[in-house]
Amino acid sequence: QVQLVESGGGLVQPGGSLRLSCAASLSIFSSYGMGWYRQAPGKQRELVASILAGGMTNYVASVKGRFTISRDSAKNTVYLQMASLKPEDTAVYYCNRYPVAFDSWGQGTQVTVSS
Repeated sequence: QVQLVESGGGLVQPGGSLRLSCAASLSIFSSYGMGWYRQAPGKQRELVASILAGGMTNYVASVKGRFTISRDSAKNTVYLQMASLKPEDTAVYYCNRYPVAFDSWGQGTQVTVSS
């Protein structure tokens, strides 16, 4: 099982930006897709963005045009660049494989968008 550690969250004002990082313990990006997921209080976890092994990306409609998922295979790291943040983006953000192969999640990183 690959260990994934999320970081980069924090408190940001509406309209601000954050860059989340997901560091993997093994080099896996040539074989597996990755995704960023988020879960707000009282809501189901949802897929926010994904990047496939071949590099294709996709986004949930609510973040399209504002968020960018990318990866640096040499660093075994996946990123989520978030811009124009809105209060409704507030959630704990997790990274995991996409599609999820094993229902195992790390601690995530908290993103709070508030003035």
